[in-house]
Amino acid sequence: MLERDVLENSPGVQWEHIAGLTEAKRLLEEAVALPLWMSEYFQGIRRPWKGVLMFGPPGTGKTLLAKAVATECGTTFFNVSSATLASKWRGESERMVRVLFDLARAYAPSTIFIDKIDSLCNARGGSGEHESSRRVKSELLVQVDGVNNTSDDGDKKIVMVLAATNFPWDIDEALRRRLEKRIYIPLPLEEGRRELIRINLKDIEVAKDVDINALAKRTEGYSGDDLTNICRDASMNGMRRKIAGKTPEEIKTMTKDQMYEPVAMHDFDEALCKISRSVSTADIERHEKWLNEFGSS
Repeated sequence: MLERDVLENSPGVQWEHIAGLTEAKRLLEEAVALPLWMSEYFQGIRRPWKGVLMFGPPGTGKTLLAKAVATECGTTFFNVSSATLASKWRGESERMVRVLFDLARAYAPSTIFIDKIDSLCNARGGSGEHESSRRVKSELLVQVDGVNNTSDDGDKKIVMVLAATNFPWDIDEALRRRLEKRIYIPLPLEEGRRELIRINLKDIEVAKDVDINALAKRTEGYSGDDLTNICRDASMNGMRRKIAGKTPEEIKTMTKDQMYEPVAMHDFDEALCKISRSVSTADIERHEKWLNEFGSS
């Protein structure tokens, strides 16, 4: 079941598919890729990190970065969520965690990516915490601890644990200690926004009046997802004008060429009026405070 649900042999996302985030890419390459490429060097005190946590506001590209790491390193990719490991049967969830790590060792070198890890491993000892939840957390901690131990046949199986969260302050402190590299994935800067808009528009014909530099300046505070939504909405405005006032029967008979119209600057103006940024200033400040307390660079 785990093989069917979470295994991806090649996620197909490369560094060039991700706009900006140069520092995050560098840190991930050092934490995940280099130990695979230079295994003789990363021994003793230089051993690979047990785990890497990516944190930041929603929509900044954490999942894409995890897939890019797996693609660039050529590792088997296990994409896990709390729902994957949930079971109503006693002891089944802990067994799933054990099987997941055994499977990752069997397919090594591999990357286990746990998305929304705060929902799976929030702080232990809370008044509303269920006993089964505590057992799953304990099993996960044990497995992350022994993730790169030598196997029975003497081989060292390289398994990288990557985790992502929008709420790093909710994570259990014992797991936070095991996720030794904690990387902040911020909102895109102007250069990153410009690159992201270009990536989103690469397959669409754009009118000559579209100023990508101006759009990048106007979208300060927008996440990568927000920018994608703006580009998607703007690219559909021409079609909306073409079908305005037509009946469903008339719309069905229209060809692709009849609906076609290059995306112009006024389409982006309309999209910007409709789509606001999804991340608040208070949210960014909270992430930056946690970065100063527990982050890595």
